[in-house]
Amino acid sequence: MAMLGKPMAGSRVRLAPFGEAHVEPLRAACAEDPDIWEIYPVSMVGTHFDPSLRFLRALPGWTMFAVLDGHGNEGAAGRLVGMTSYIPVPGTDDAIEIGATYIVPGVRGGPFNAEMKRLMIERAFAGGYAAIQFRIDTRNTRSRRAVEKLGAELVEVRAADLTTWTGYVRDTAVYRLEK
Repeated sequence: MAMLGKPMAGSRVRLAPFGEAHVEPLRAACAEDPDIWEIYPVSMVGTHFDPSLRFLRALPGWTMFAVLDGHGNEGAAGRLVGMTSYIPVPGTDDAIEIGATYIVPGVRGGPFNAEMKRLMIERAFAGGYAAIQFRIDTRNTRSRRAVEKLGAELVEVRAADLTTWTGYVRDTAVYRLEK
């Protein structure tokens, strides 16, 4: 698992282990799309940001990254445009989940997300994982289509799987991508 937490870089995407220097830029990035947080398990805007970030950072086994856009005038590190994580899959040592992902609207829907996910997938497979899992709120059709484009297959829909911060009881689509 230690190798998963090392920085990654592609032609545009940079993934850096999440640290204190990323907190305020992430707060600003999350505020760029306050409406999207309605479909997330936690909210990362306004007064919800600090307790939600503490919660995510305290989850055992999670490896959280700051997502940086290496394209532009923000210097070599790039502008922080979101977050993503490797998440342990309970009951198995040969699969890892990629999740808790948020990226600002300006880099959604194009090659940026695909590059970010490919970096993470390649690292996980190189680290010995046989499969990658994605768990997505069934209402989040954009994210579902994105993981399908990566080759992930829907393996199940878990009805009434999780209660979000709004109190909504969501159904979760579980996707799997094998090596």
